Amino acid sequence: SSQTGIPAATLIEIEGGRLSPPLGNIISLAKILDVPVGTFFGDTGDSPFCIVRSDARTPVSRFDSDKSKSCGYSYEGLGLQKRNRQMEPFLVTLDPVGKDQVEPNKHIGEEFIFVLEGQVEVNLQDHKDILNPGDSIYYDSNVPHIISCYGKEAATILAVIYAKEEMIIL
Repeated sequence: SSQTGIPAATLIEIEGGRLSPPLGNIISLAKILDVPVGTFFGDTGDSPFCIVRSDARTPVSRFDSDKSKSCGYSYEGLGLQKRNRQMEPFLVTLDPVGKDQVEPNKHIGEEFIFVLEGQVEVNLQDHKDILNPGDSIYYDSNVPHIISCYGKEAATILAVIYAKEEMIIL
């Protein structure tokens, strides 16, 4: 808990399968445990490349065990079979939820987001913006951030998270 900044009670819920953490927490846990991120999805690879067919992706929903409802997104790993990854690409579906349900996230590395469908609200520390299809943002992910659906329709983004091994865990 002290190495990740994630409360012990939250780690217990993650370990028990009652809570699916944000992607940033998964990356931090993988670094601490010295395991590939794919381990958390039941998928690790030993290939220098990977191809993920659209009909072979496995969605993972993020949920809050206390409320038993969606926390606003689900994601699919797009690079889990590639060995020695430094980047983690994900296809993310952002669902419309109340803003009070979305907590700021902060983790090691950098993040690139490209909006495929819908509208996305980006809150980075004191900056707020709305992204539309075709828009992108690239930022240091150690800045507190909230990426959420804007409006009443779901949004789809391509998110790529990069975390060098020598980066300090926040």
